[in-house]
Amino acid sequence: MADRFDICLAFTLREEGGYVDDPSDPGGATNMGITLATYRQWSDDPNLGDVQVKDMTPRTARAIYRSLYWNPLRADALPVGVDLSVFDMGVNAGIWRSARLLQQALGFTGDAVDGSIGAETLAAAGRFDDRSLINNLADRQAAYYRSLADFPTFGTGWLNRTEARRDAALAMIEGEATVAV
Repeated sequence: MADRFDICLAFTLREEGGYVDDPSDPGGATNMGITLATYRQWSDDPNLGDVQVKDMTPRTARAIYRSLYWNPLRADALPVGVDLSVFDMGVNAGIWRSARLLQQALGFTGDAVDGSIGAETLAAAGRFDDRSLINNLADRQAAYYRSLADFPTFGTGWLNRTEARRDAALAMIEGEATVAV
């Protein structure tokens, strides 16, 4: 059976697709959802360029996603389904934003919403009803997207992805071990 990271990654890769260089996307060229800046951050090689992004292998993308998204979000320690909700949102909107939305969905306020998933966040996530948490997260994620200036351009895609993420996360807690790619 695939591990939870691979199940969640399969969803994210399906949503992100392959190489894209949309001039209206401020992130620039991406491959499997990974920007040049992210690739450089992971590799520590400032000389990487768009050609390397375009030629990136799935193995490299997997390593980047585990190192820069899954691990910092402590997704292995999150409940099944919540891991997908937090990981995929982190890929799409940044890990800090995803962690903050999780903390808000858990009822944290003020300084407790720090964008870092630590012991308190994990303990609260473990006490929460998974279905309710996934739905609350998806609603907050959709509200976040609606607040963005780029919503008229990218909003339909963001909301479709949010609903697909919600559906896949809920299916995971019902015992469906894989996400179709």
